[in-house]
Amino acid sequence: MKILLADTLSPSTVRSLQELDATVIQKPELTADELPENIGDTEILVVRSTKVTAKTINTATKLALIIRAGAGINTIDLDAACDKAIYVTNCPGKNTDAVAELAIGLLIAADRRIINACNDLRKGKWHKKEYQKAHGLKGRTLGIIGLGAIGRGVARRALGMNMNVIAWSPSLTDEKAALLGVQRCNTMLEVAAQSDAISLHIAMKPETKYLIDNEFLEHMRDNAILVNCARGEIVDTKAIKDAIAKKGLRFATDVFENEPSGGKADFTDTEFAKMITCTPHIGASTEQASEATADEVVKIIRCYKETGRPINIVNLRTRTTAKASLLVRHNNQVGVLAGVLNLLRTSDINIEEMENNIFDNGHAATCNLKLDHIPSQDLINKIKQDDKIVSVSLT
Repeated sequence: MKILLADTLSPSTVRSLQELDATVIQKPELTADELPENIGDTEILVVRSTKVTAKTINTATKLALIIRAGAGINTIDLDAACDKAIYVTNCPGKNTDAVAELAIGLLIAADRRIINACNDLRKGKWHKKEYQKAHGLKGRTLGIIGLGAIGRGVARRALGMNMNVIAWSPSLTDEKAALLGVQRCNTMLEVAAQSDAISLHIAMKPETKYLIDNEFLEHMRDNAILVNCARGEIVDTKAIKDAIAKKGLRFATDVFENEPSGGKADFTDTEFAKMITCTPHIGASTEQASEATADEVVKIIRCYKETGRPINIVNLRTRTTAKASLLVRHNNQVGVLAGVLNLLRTSDINIEEMENNIFDNGHAATCNLKLDHIPSQDLINKIKQDDKIVSVSLT
């Protein structure tokens, strides 16, 4: 088993992988453009911020598993992975505290203009009179868009700072909101209109691109704060720049549209950076989060080695398209299932899912086949003709 680590993991993690009899190749400096020529016969690829393109996937000869050492999977070409029957997994929840902490840090930094004040001091300028002008956060209203694990983490911390918290999330109910101590809003625009500050925690999907647009920003209060620790493409950067100019929006972000991949690169939009409070996508990058994520990577690979199927798979079909379920009870002997499958093939019936369970003494088994067409009674009778078939039932 050959594993390519296109990111830095701790020496203890590497040792744990080697204990699985794996050959571990460490190349954390690889860029997305360099990855195709280095993927070779890798079976398992581990990445954090490095993009995994269709070219990388199609170039690989033995790739079976891609692990995103983090939660978001928008840097991986899922369609290409699906076409090649390659598992894609992630490590959800391992960086929750780290991202929530940075979101609160950016919120405070934007309110108190910490970065600007620090930069002025470094230039030898003491502007106490200017920077002592701050609203403060106690008693003010924080709106949260997306109340998943990270959003809930931000809510808990904001409530601990004696802020009022309101939220909108697709699955949020009044009951769940009450348990969390927050107020549920019916729409995102309600959150925008009622908040002094807003924190974004929505996953990046095609339908969430530019979720924060001109309309949303127009509903926000003048001089309000917007924090983005989700994904850069969720906000329309041009609309943000307009809102900064027109209504004094304070924008604090850890992510950018079309941001560089990898750990070191040139950043070109320096004028925008001067207008906002920002960090270079470090939300998940604490030692605690890195160790927890690395442990999860080992767990995923161990499960894959032992069972052939990893945990945390994100690219399997979640809704079946099968039209029928065929339950075949049969003797546990060589060739029995092969005969059943051949009869289905000659009838042009495809198997959507298949599960075979063997009984304790090893003499018999049940095979549940999810089929894309309903088999005819004639076909079922042909399957029953094999004396090694105990019974066949259609549901």
